[in-house]
Amino acid sequence: MAPGNQAPEPDTNPPREVVDRAFGAGNRARLLARYFETAAPISPANAWQHVYRLLLWIDRTTALAHCYESDKAQPGRPWYARSLAFHDWLSRELNVAPVALAEQIDWLFREAVKDLATRVITSRSAMYERQRAPYAHRSFPEPGEDPELAAIIREVLGDWMNPEPPAQVIADLTRRIHTHLSQENKRKNLVGEGFEDVISAILARLRFETPLEVRTRVALHDLPGFHRPAPNEKIKKVDVGMVSGALRTLVTAKWSIRADREEQFMSDFQTYERLESAGEDFAYVLVTNEFDAARLRAACERRRQNAPLFTHVVHINPAAVNVVYREAQSEGAVAVKEHIAKGRLISFATWLIQLGQHRAKRGKKR
Repeated sequence: MAPGNQAPEPDTNPPREVVDRAFGAGNRARLLARYFETAAPISPANAWQHVYRLLLWIDRTTALAHCYESDKAQPGRPWYARSLAFHDWLSRELNVAPVALAEQIDWLFREAVKDLATRVITSRSAMYERQRAPYAHRSFPEPGEDPELAAIIREVLGDWMNPEPPAQVIADLTRRIHTHLSQENKRKNLVGEGFEDVISAILARLRFETPLEVRTRVALHDLPGFHRPAPNEKIKKVDVGMVSGALRTLVTAKWSIRADREEQFMSDFQTYERLESAGEDFAYVLVTNEFDAARLRAACERRRQNAPLFTHVVHINPAAVNVVYREAQSEGAVAVKEHIAKGRLISFATWLIQLGQHRAKRGKKR
């Protein structure tokens, strides 16, 4: 049953459309508005906590807060010890017991799944019924039924199930397990665009002396001072575009940095530079939650001509990076810790403070 013991209205859309809607931009915006209505007031100092509360999740295979690829963070491997250190650090920062951390994070995904449940999981769509109607007397299996999984459940829990649950109860359980696992696959999309949405939501809610226009996934040519691309050229979009007077900041927001994204950073900048029409500088900023030392180092040291590629390289909280690598002596780890110490790899809080100060100075000059 849906919340309040009321049956949800029948859904006439195909399940894929319902799932996409639950995890889509419109619902994310609604959920973020609801979160910030009751969350602690945002400041540069606590903004990173809001990012983690909304988007960070527990890796189900390790039961620890996710900071690196799951297959490399299994017990016995180096990233398991680092994940333990990260989980411990974050638990202390949020003032909760390590076992209770899961309740304090992953808010956006958990709420999206709840929305999905009220629309799909607790009711069958009219489309589903119409599609199955011609086979109503053919004893077709229900979606999510899994005889092998049901056999495993009976084998493992058989001694504790007396009497054994009816077959329908076991079937319902296997469907719920499959639903849970399938929705985990949606996390990648939610975290990707959700990261952009969360950054924009925080920027829009912070109070700065100079007004700031923040736009998410905006076409480059819709920002002031950039040409429209040629008709045969693909429209270039910016993850987060920020405009304050003549100051323009193009943000590439990537929760993690894959190898293909590293190549994309340079090509994106070259496109931005080629289509710039005002003859003025613009800031190019990377905001990430990457923990891989080699990837962070590359982002900090990547250059275009005689200048760094990125105006700023921003990590949600470099203190967590230092915790993860506190005992590491590899060349990459040492280099990243040096970039943090020298201010090349800065925190989300520092960037927000600097952003406000820089815009305030620009406003006073006018």
